[in-house]
Order: sequence, then C-alpha cells, then structure tokens
Amino acid sequence: MSGHSKWSTIKHKKAKVDSQRAVVFQKYSRELIVSARLGGPDPAGNFRLRTAIEKAKAAGLPNDNIKRAIEKGAGSGAAENYEELIYEGYAAGGVAVVVEAMTDNRNRTAGDIRSYFTKYNGSLGATGCVGWMFDQRGVLTFDEDTDFEKLFETAIGLDALDIVEDEGSYKVLTTVENFQNVVEGLEKEGFKSTSAELSRIPQNTVEVTDEKTADQILKLLDKLEEHDDVQNVYANFDISDEILQKLEG
Repeated sequence: MSGHSKWSTIKHKKAKVDSQRAVVFQKYSRELIVSARLGGPDPAGNFRLRTAIEKAKAAGLPNDNIKRAIEKGAGSGAAENYEELIYEGYAAGGVAVVVEAMTDNRNRTAGDIRSYFTKYNGSLGATGCVGWMFDQRGVLTFDEDTDFEKLFETAIGLDALDIVEDEGSYKVLTTVENFQNVVEGLEKEGFKSTSAELSRIPQNTVEVTDEKTADQILKLLDKLEEHDDVQNVYANFDISDEILQKLEG
C-alpha cells in the first residue's frame, strides 16, 4: 500500500494467503446469495448479481460454488437469511472507518466489531457518525494499456464524474445511480474493466505521522477484514511509505 496514493487508502486491502481462501470465498458467496435474493437469479436482468459473479470468478471462486450460492439466494437451496449492515466508528488517531457487513446474527457481529475497535484504541460509533465523510461512488478500473483519450471521451459522454490515473491504471468514477449505465456503455464501446464496484471515497484524508498510531490502525483494519461477516472496510487515512517500511521491517 503506497502512502502517497489516496486510492490505496480508500479500501484497505491486503494480500490473501491460502489459509484465508475459505474466508474470501465466504464473502463472495454471501454477496451472490443476497444479490440473487434481492434481484432474482438471472444476471442478465440483475446487474448487482452480474457484478458479483464477475468479482467472484476473478477471485477464483469455483463455478459450482457460484451456482450453489445463486440457487440459495433464489430459494432453491438451504435458506440463509443474511442482512446487510453498516458499522461506523473511529480508529486510532481519529481516522474514520466504515464497515459493510452481511450477517445472520447481528448481535454476534456487532459484539465482535466493537471489541476490535476497543482493542486497537478506536471506538465504534452510532450510525451516521462518519458515513458523511465518504462519497458513495461507482469505480471502474482499467489497465494502463487502455486508450486514455478514448476512455475519457466515452466516459464523459456517459456522464461519468471523473477519470483519474492511479499507479499504472485508470479509474472512472460515477454516481451510484449512473454506475450500471456507465459500465454497460463502456462495454458496448469495447472497454473491459479489470474491476467494477461500488465504493466509499473519503472527502478528505487524515495524515498519520505516528508509528504506533499507524500500527493500531492497520491492525484494526486487518482484523475487521478477516471477520467472516465483513464484506468491505473503508478508512480515510494516509500513511507515508517511511512509516510503512518501519512497520514492515
């Protein structure tokens, strides 16, 4: 994670080792189940499900697992009633954190998440306490070989909000409402994104200059992402490469 790129701090991601594959697959399966339950099992008429399938395949989820998850969501498999929840709070140093979760036991999930915040010098807050600090956006990523001028022209023609360059890739930003239109419009023009997802982008970032604080923030985010019920974690921090190297060393 580069401390100089705001994109790298939007959604804290770490490399998943083999021992974590089951957790990763569980997260994608839940998204497939909920997407199929809410919009039906046909990806042609369910954009959320189509996006979930593409992300699951990219992550290596076997086709049989994808099929079973969709069947469960459509009601032809064993019933699993997940609800989508948002948790908000502050990590060490006043860094805002938003956690998106899917759970079949909200008491268990809330208790776990609260304990993580407390353990790493943070605090879980009430709904809405930090969510306003983030803009919900559609984010499409394209590799550096993409024709930027053509991508820019096409995306703006589809009313995308912006196109930015970030560490060897291009990112097209959209409103949530216009996300599907931009995805499908760019696909029709021959553009194939490496990822397309809804995200929460911080309006401002908090620069973390203390090594201990940085360590507490990263440990909290790692712990949250390892939880079975947590789908996505967003935070508004920025950590320098120098501090990251010290922590890694």
